[in-house]
Amino acid sequence: MKGSEAIHPNKISVEKGITHFYIGQVSVMRHDKASIYFNCGPAQVLLRFLSPSLFRVVLNPYGEVDEKTTDAVYKRDWPEVELDVSEDDEYYHLTTSQLKVKVQKRPLRLAVYTPEGKVIHQDDPVRGMGWTEQKQVFCHKTMHGDEKFYGFGEKAGYLNKRGTRQIMWNSDVYAPHNEETNALYQSIPFFTSLSEKGVYGLFLDNPGKTIFDLTGEESYSFTAEAGKLDYYFFYGQDLKDVVSQYTELTGRMPLPPKWAIGYHQSRYSYQTEDEVREVARTFREKQIPCDVIYLDIHYMDGYRVFTWHPARFPNAPQLIQDLSQQGFHVIPIVDPGVKKDPSYRVYQEGVKQDYFCRYLEGDIYTGEVWPGESAFPDFTEEKVRKWWGKLHAHYTEAGIKGIWNDMNEPAVFNETKTMDVDVIHKNDGDPKPHKELHNLYGYYMSKATYEGLKELLAGERPFVVTRAGYAGIQRYAAVWTGDNRSFWEHLAMCIPMFLNMGISGLPFVGADIGGFAHPANGPLLARWTQLGTFTPFCRNHSALDVPRQEPWVFGEEIEAICRRYIELRYQLLPHLYTLFYQAAQTGLPILRPLVMEFPDDPMTHDLADQFMVGEDILVAPVYRPDMHARAVYLPRGQWINYWTKEEVSGGQYVLVPTPLEIMPIFVKKGAIIPHGVVEQYVGEKQGAPLTMHVFGLHGEQRYTLYEDDGHSFDYEKGCYNLVEWRITEDSGKVSVSYQPRHYQYDSGRKECHLVLHGVDGVQEVRGDTVKDWQYEREKKQLTVTVEAGSDPDTYVIRLK
Repeated sequence: MKGSEAIHPNKISVEKGITHFYIGQVSVMRHDKASIYFNCGPAQVLLRFLSPSLFRVVLNPYGEVDEKTTDAVYKRDWPEVELDVSEDDEYYHLTTSQLKVKVQKRPLRLAVYTPEGKVIHQDDPVRGMGWTEQKQVFCHKTMHGDEKFYGFGEKAGYLNKRGTRQIMWNSDVYAPHNEETNALYQSIPFFTSLSEKGVYGLFLDNPGKTIFDLTGEESYSFTAEAGKLDYYFFYGQDLKDVVSQYTELTGRMPLPPKWAIGYHQSRYSYQTEDEVREVARTFREKQIPCDVIYLDIHYMDGYRVFTWHPARFPNAPQLIQDLSQQGFHVIPIVDPGVKKDPSYRVYQEGVKQDYFCRYLEGDIYTGEVWPGESAFPDFTEEKVRKWWGKLHAHYTEAGIKGIWNDMNEPAVFNETKTMDVDVIHKNDGDPKPHKELHNLYGYYMSKATYEGLKELLAGERPFVVTRAGYAGIQRYAAVWTGDNRSFWEHLAMCIPMFLNMGISGLPFVGADIGGFAHPANGPLLARWTQLGTFTPFCRNHSALDVPRQEPWVFGEEIEAICRRYIELRYQLLPHLYTLFYQAAQTGLPILRPLVMEFPDDPMTHDLADQFMVGEDILVAPVYRPDMHARAVYLPRGQWINYWTKEEVSGGQYVLVPTPLEIMPIFVKKGAIIPHGVVEQYVGEKQGAPLTMHVFGLHGEQRYTLYEDDGHSFDYEKGCYNLVEWRITEDSGKVSVSYQPRHYQYDSGRKECHLVLHGVDGVQEVRGDTVKDWQYEREKKQLTVTVEAGSDPDTYVIRLK
């Protein structure tokens, strides 16, 4: 916590005497297929097209460009791009099927246009790219008058980041943690831009400290304090298109085990086996669904990773086996700090094999963390990652299938809160100081963890959740927003954080439900659990020095509300799992800002306190105490209140009553949303009926359900189902089509229910597989029970 002394005039440094060099005129240009090299005095700039709508720009102020990429870049092989190159006295003209790039010769400046000649994006005409005598690199861009910026990963504040400075430097931020806190645990230097000029994205691939300055009126800039200027430009038809291209470049989330999408319970810490068993027993006795219980640092012997505390957890494998029989998975925390202890096997191996980070002079770097003085593995080395991955046999042999990576910014208990920036990473033969690779440390740790678990589990899907990461982390881990607070303001703050993280390629996101630090209260926990119903990563977590906050702590009313919404999450798991499948295929987020689905509606462009779940469900969380009603914006179209089934016209704000047990949920009219049965854990009722809820008739309606076994990689071999439900209505005749598009997995399901809401009357229902139907006049609801299987079917409903 800082006081006013921090802004004493004698402590404020003014930048002066720093020379800035701006890229000059092009002296030589050469091109090799889709790669164009511009020599500008001693500097060289590379512009390479990876696709007709995606290109890369690299600057080296001192010679030929270094064309290596970081590990964040997943796709390396791209089809050859048809590129037309021409020039006149003032410009080089680079044309693909989707865009034109004009390169001004004197001085070098880039401008991007549509094929029709509409400008999308351009360098600032005065400054452009450049560098400083301190070897910083930077780039200035023109800002459009109505331009809005989304993304930048895990950042506090509102959805649209225009007018802000975004700092990328992974940091352990326990306190303060608020909208003014800029550098948090994850650094994703990617953003999307929306304006009347069009939509584009930009990814600055530099894992050192970078700063995006969006505070200007006519221009913005991005700067890297070390390393090179290396950025990618994406042009898209809309935000979805840009995000999909970005995740094609940096990779997409693999399907997690289905149990990881259930409800998780954690605390810092459940300190003994008995305490863990008591938590598990209470969940099952109270019939509150739960799939995962976490073990924080107290399970370890002296906080040494890959150990069990001999007194607190004397028989951990038996505990894990017993909990597994009750439907629980156990996830232990693993930090990167390895205690400096000559008698400790992990430390011995790391020293003998030269696996720890060192200074250039050869000394092992050590820093203070939970175990005391500790060494840190150099995860930039593949051999170190493999060693670290194999160490997880300690857990997998006990029956564990998921790991929680924490403190991996890396966090160190010193003034800088992290590793000395002069430490050298060997980086597989390309050594660099920590200053240049800092933001990759947590990424590489999670990569080592995921790949190690995948090998050890031999066909089972692993689950990793990480606090720190960089672009591409979605390939290895879910992420959560770190050490938040049990404040209503933090409940509100996490919503735009989720949305910008989703835009940044991270679909599997969440926050500590109820807040981590500071005492929670019943209404806050209830409201946060309601939001958690829809967050992809759904975990309740609290700190050591605050009261417990499991769902039953605050009395029967709060317990009942929490149970109701956790049960709703389990009912919606068929739909959520389908959205996870879509995210794995397309890179699109599960939670989406309304602007992503309704970009033509200017009311959505800055809307940050409600969101879409996929394309069809709109959620408006309650984020203030004693908020008995809240305004909900419904975009144009017809919407169905999920709770009352009332139809409401969009294009307006509506005031919705919000007693403590109600969080507003609306569904697009005509949407089909699958529901499962309430389970106490994923897979408890394998083969139970599926219910397809149809929220009113609205032209042709389609839904494609994805299913697989939920735990293995057999889906990669084709063992999965894609079943399309299609509903059409014409003059009172409703045709329902059930069409398996791919059917190689036996779910064990014998029947399905179709629930049609908003029906005024039913005359008949007929079809070869129809087993039963029932119409409830007061609810205006028709329920049809049909046989389920691999055969296509069509049945007909005649309305009155």
